[in-house]
Amino acid sequence: MSTTYTVSVTRDGKWWMVAVPELDALTQARRLGDVDTAARELVALETGTALHEVSIDVHVELAAGDGDLTARVADIRDRRERIEAEDAKVRADTAAFARELAAAQVPVRDIGTLLGVTFQRVSQLVNT
Repeated sequence: MSTTYTVSVTRDGKWWMVAVPELDALTQARRLGDVDTAARELVALETGTALHEVSIDVHVELAAGDGDLTARVADIRDRRERIEAEDAKVRADTAAFARELAAAQVPVRDIGTLLGVTFQRVSQLVNT
């Protein structure tokens, strides 16, 4: 059973400071995208654990008053995923409806007007 280490990330000048309080250890990363690797390597080095076995929970914090960004980032990503899923559903429904209308002999220009797309797009939807 592996331990999950909490990683606290703060900005200091041009660097992200990566702290692991349970180990009283600190490292840094130039880019936020490098934090995960830097933190895992730090924990592996400090504990003698294999890198692939290291489990971390990263919390990014801004300067005083802004607090933990983790929840806000998770919320935005979750909302974005829901929007993308809904968008894919709308696109599929639009294509299916365009095909139904075309099968009912509704002209592509009229389908475009109904669906709010160009007649060229209707032609693409109907022929896919």
